[in-house]
Amino acid sequence: MPRLDQRLKAVAVEIRSGVHADIGSDHGHLLKALLAAGRIRRGIAIENKSQPFANSRSTLVGLQAEVRFADGLNGLMPGEADSISLCGMGGRSVAEILDAHPDRVPPLVVVQPNRQPERVRAWGLRRGYRLVDERLTPGKRAFVVLRFQKVDAASGATGPTIIDPAYERLDAESALLFGPHLIRRWQSDFVAGLHKEQRYLTRLAGRNESSVGRLRAINRLLSEAR
Repeated sequence: MPRLDQRLKAVAVEIRSGVHADIGSDHGHLLKALLAAGRIRRGIAIENKSQPFANSRSTLVGLQAEVRFADGLNGLMPGEADSISLCGMGGRSVAEILDAHPDRVPPLVVVQPNRQPERVRAWGLRRGYRLVDERLTPGKRAFVVLRFQKVDAASGATGPTIIDPAYERLDAESALLFGPHLIRRWQSDFVAGLHKEQRYLTRLAGRNESSVGRLRAINRLLSEAR
């Protein structure tokens, strides 16, 4: 993938579709790489800041891509894209963007939240999108990349009440916080991250409700793995 860092490479390998929209395109490199690799047929870059908008236009000039100045899914029409990506923002912001126009969210959604991925996992459960894959990016700071597929597109079922099989037979709180696929794979970098956060939270003075819940979930996971 040309000109992509390890974080965006991890995003790119999760995408293969016809028309792909990148929300918050920044520099447009992700769409350029996807087009160059033949992983998408056409790209739509959506950006709400003037300099990143200009950057994306420069990067994507002459390619099968369109750059739009808009806020989130305001720049996309229902049914216009087969897939979307949202990268480099908080999980709360990702969920808010997706919730603002549920009719404009295509069947395939790939996100890379900088924090609070549990908010995006909760969005998937609420909106009937199955979490079909999740990966940690390599590097000093590991980010999680999540890939969701709309339930009715994947299996013929409909509605947000459909249970996502990714969460079956797992502790619900732990799976939502740390990822059902990551827990099942139990790879060394994931486990090392759990131990690191456990040490930090154990020493943290004045833990709030959120940090107490995370520590409780980590302790359960590590205890069950022994």
